[in-house]
Amino acid sequence: MDALRELACPATGSGTDARSKEHLMPQPVLFSPDVETPEPEEAETSMAIDRELHRILETTSQDYGHAVRSVHAKSHGLLEGMLTLFDGLPAELAQGIAARRGNHKVVLRISTNAGDILPDSVSLPRGMAIKILGVEGERLPGSEDASTQDIIMVNGPAFSAPRAKDFLANLKLLAKTTDKAERSKKALSAVLRGTEAVIEALGGESAKIKQLGGHPVTHPLGETFYSQTAFRFGDHIAKFSLAPVSPHLVALKDQPVDLAGRDNGLREEVDAVIAAHGAEWELRVQLCTDLEAMPVEDATVVWDEAQSPFRAIGRIVVEPQPGWNDEKARRIDDGLAFSPWHGLAAHQPLGVINRVRRSAYPMSANYRAAYNRCPIHEPSA
Repeated sequence: MDALRELACPATGSGTDARSKEHLMPQPVLFSPDVETPEPEEAETSMAIDRELHRILETTSQDYGHAVRSVHAKSHGLLEGMLTLFDGLPAELAQGIAARRGNHKVVLRISTNAGDILPDSVSLPRGMAIKILGVEGERLPGSEDASTQDIIMVNGPAFSAPRAKDFLANLKLLAKTTDKAERSKKALSAVLRGTEAVIEALGGESAKIKQLGGHPVTHPLGETFYSQTAFRFGDHIAKFSLAPVSPHLVALKDQPVDLAGRDNGLREEVDAVIAAHGAEWELRVQLCTDLEAMPVEDATVVWDEAQSPFRAIGRIVVEPQPGWNDEKARRIDDGLAFSPWHGLAAHQPLGVINRVRRSAYPMSANYRAAYNRCPIHEPSA
């Protein structure tokens, strides 16, 4: 019990000192519906987003003879493991899924964000989708018959668009470039990686350049992943994060990967590590303590970790297993759908980016299920 409690403490310390620091933190903001402020023409923008994503689905399904996701089409890791939620969490963290200690089976999907399946030398941001099984509690509308909680994350703390119409503009560009000139994409990605390297050498970072293909060619298992957008966290508001804690994963942070002649090199790298060693991550939350400095509606704003650090609520353990294979692809890539709107009312997605893509998730899943003639079901514990 003590060991589990120690794991739940912030990285700045352990035991009594860490618990004392927790008492000195600013008080978290209480959730209420008025923390959200809808934008003008939000419903129209949401429908336009659905249309752009549907265009991508039509293009790629005709190319492949098989329907894949409209974004994050290519998986690099398909993993099954166990989430242990910690005991003895302070009241502000013992919310929603973390309200009681327990073990839950989980499914993890590591991906990159394009809607078409590209060689890994077109280097893009990475995603991590988590499906937690056997979750009890009041459900979000549309997921009443399920007992899962999905958390969708990428390897950067900030979203690329502040408003719904900016997000739509990005998707229009993605739709226009889907299925266009793979060789040109490789060349552009190489140029953009060089540009991003210069920016980072000067102490900066460009989410836009990374999104267009300038992401550094590094190992996916060394990444820390973030929800970027805000969610209800029981009585409070929070963002989620998943951070590697296995020493062999921590050592992979910013580790370069040689992809020469390896179109699926990232998948091969993930498979080698997971098959030999498995993996462990901490599931963490960052509580909103100031709605001005930590806004709900603008997901491009990074919440200051000095003001409210990410704090662990549980640990995911993946035992050694194949990191990716055809059988897992059939069960997970084709047989499952991930959506932040699959889950508990206590973890309602918040902010305009979550609201305008709410209908896109079932639209994409229904399209895949119909085209592939493969029903998509939520798993049970």
